[in-house]
Amino acid sequence: MFFAGVWTNWTSARKVKEGEVNADFYGFLTIEPIDVVGAIHPKAMPVILQTPGKVETWLTAPWEDAGALQRAPPDGVLEIVAFGDATDE
Repeated sequence: MFFAGVWTNWTSARKVKEGEVNADFYGFLTIEPIDVVGAIHPKAMPVILQTPGKVETWLTAPWEDAGALQRAPPDGVLEIVAFGDATDE
């Protein structure tokens, strides 16, 4: 399972003392959450690529094909396997 994301390299002068720098920027695409995710985070969930074929399509296909992957899996596909309090361990 992978999250669908985007990457770009950007050249800019963010700080005058540093001058022009190259920076890598990353982000992942989000969608409306499905049932199990919405109970934890009601605003959004990442686009999940569930098979090697979908990952390959995301990385190599034209946007018309890759963009079609930006949808939620059916309810019931994801499940919570553990509950607990967050710790620093």
